[in-house]
Amino acid sequence: MSPDIPTYAPSDEHEMLRATVRELAEAKIAPYAAQVDEESRFPQEALDALVQNDLHAVHIPEAYGGAGADALATVIVIEEVARVCASSSLIPAVNKLGTVPVLLAGSEELKKKYLTPVARGEAMFSYALSEPEAGSDAASMKTRAVRDGDHWVLNGTKMWITNAGVSQYYTVMAVTDPSAGARGISAFVVEKDDEGVSFGAKERKLGIKGSPTRQVILDNVRIPADRIIGAEGTGFKTALTTLDHTRITIAAQAIGIAQGALDFALGYVKERKQFGKAIAEFQGVQFMLADMAMRLEGARQLTYHAAIKSERAMNGESVPDLTFVSSACKCLASDVAMDITTDAVQLLGGYGYTREFPVERMMRDAKITQIYEGTNQIQRMVMARQLLK
Repeated sequence: MSPDIPTYAPSDEHEMLRATVRELAEAKIAPYAAQVDEESRFPQEALDALVQNDLHAVHIPEAYGGAGADALATVIVIEEVARVCASSSLIPAVNKLGTVPVLLAGSEELKKKYLTPVARGEAMFSYALSEPEAGSDAASMKTRAVRDGDHWVLNGTKMWITNAGVSQYYTVMAVTDPSAGARGISAFVVEKDDEGVSFGAKERKLGIKGSPTRQVILDNVRIPADRIIGAEGTGFKTALTTLDHTRITIAAQAIGIAQGALDFALGYVKERKQFGKAIAEFQGVQFMLADMAMRLEGARQLTYHAAIKSERAMNGESVPDLTFVSSACKCLASDVAMDITTDAVQLLGGYGYTREFPVERMMRDAKITQIYEGTNQIQRMVMARQLLK
């Protein structure tokens, strides 16, 4: 390509990464996906394969032992893993979600201490913002952190925490100044083994059954003062900035799920015969497939566009529309994923409704992408607020 023609398309290196991850996912992750879903168990095989190939947390900078991959590379990893197993794709996705606050606002000492073991695959990192009474209205959280000399003491319950109990580290948002509203919230690193940390029962979910979702319960958890992420009172701002970057990973998960469903449906309609010919020859089916692929590609391109803006922002550039495009890609990709997986089930007919084929699992998995990291109703509010500024 001529150097004077601008592009934001994936580079040759990105496409080589995609091929590598796809081959790994099909060989080492896909064979266990149905079993992981059926048994609602953590996909240990996926974690082992991703760690062995340095694909579990590719976003961590080289300075802390990571691959230093850019945001688009991270999106591609998540997309390709989600194509075969949505639960497994939450390993790289949630490692990014948990660590971005540390990358954005943590001290250098905190980064070295906690990013390095994650980069080595020795630990996973989760993110604890929501509470039983504070979901979309996260600023109404009740978890408290009280300063006591050289320590902070945390009390409260966090809800809907992805990979809780498996992750070693947690970014926890807590109120340090109850009189200051959102400006009274601070962020901390809590370790699984800290005294007073426990976990609720695993939620029984519609989809992503292989990724444990549990409460994180903090009962007089005493942590060193230097485990605060950034300055006191900046936690909520860090949380919102984090989501500007990590909503894009949920879009990646959604397009991966959708691609998996489309790929399976394409194979099926070419083989399935009715009225003496493959159902792929019927125009009604062809129009469904064309719409599925068209909308998926639109969502993918918006997601890649947002990923490149995220990378620029992480590198210190001013990107005023990052909040809008990250909400837009998450909202669009998840809505598209729900539609495509539902259509894939329809294309398989009665077979699509059975567990013998993967598209019903993909449809169940896709639903959560419209809900977590901000419901799509919240995303529309965020986008409208950006437009009306």
